[in-house]
Amino acid sequence: MTRSLDIGPLRSLVAVADCGSFQRAAQSLHLSQGAISQHIRRLESAIGLPLVERHGRGSRFTAEGEQLLVQARQILALHDEALHGFGVDAEQTIVIGSTEHAAAQLLPPLATALASSLPDHRARFRIDRGTQLRDGLAAGRIDVALLLGSTDDPRAAPVGELELTWYAAPHWIRPDGPVPLAAFDDPCALRSRALETLAEHGLAAQISAEATHLAGVQAAVGAGQGVALMATLGQTPEGLAPRDDLPKPRPLPLAVWARKGLSVEITHAAAEAMSDLLSGQIPATVTPLALLQGA
Repeated sequence: MTRSLDIGPLRSLVAVADCGSFQRAAQSLHLSQGAISQHIRRLESAIGLPLVERHGRGSRFTAEGEQLLVQARQILALHDEALHGFGVDAEQTIVIGSTEHAAAQLLPPLATALASSLPDHRARFRIDRGTQLRDGLAAGRIDVALLLGSTDDPRAAPVGELELTWYAAPHWIRPDGPVPLAAFDDPCALRSRALETLAEHGLAAQISAEATHLAGVQAAVGAGQGVALMATLGQTPEGLAPRDDLPKPRPLPLAVWARKGLSVEITHAAAEAMSDLLSGQIPATVTPLALLQGA
């Protein structure tokens, strides 16, 4: 029996990884969800091993699925390159990952800049925690990631710094004693910088609220549970107010991380766009984060 890995199913496999679900993959490829599922089953039949397994209410890739995903990207890259050699261009997708901290301000101008410098590519966003984004880069599920914090890693291309601002509810009154902080779950570069800043100025602090997502942090701050340090490029979150009665924090470095094997052209275009944005050459726009997560 002859077995083969067809291009269509391989493209569906990659779309499931990039989009995070079968439903979003179907929307991205303009197929039905049933067609995506059928494609995955065809691949499983070809290799004789399961590629996706149930995980809670969703699903996740098996070890064999992760292995095939890396190879699928290589096969599709060669396939599209072959078409390009005959003057047939296949639209390529760049998967851009970012943490939530400033995604609403950073991703729209980055996508616009990439559309101008790389017109044959389409941007797709992935919003996640920094740890998951690094894992996605290593596995080939993400092409480019915008990450705050250390830029010492050789995979990181420093592009500038993000100014940080303290925010609280408009009528919040700082209590006597430790400063209450609303923060992302650890590990988090903003959480660490907030604690460091207060400690450097001899101010005690305590975590009053923790959240996995930005909406949770902002909700806690809006409810008067404390202050939070955020990177918003000067755009004050709705319902909050900046505070200037706390020590000014040092900005956090921002870097563009690229997956292994990504073309230098794409890496350079992303880094240049971010540098221009942070230097004020590209205006930041405010786009609801929900739109980015659904993109």
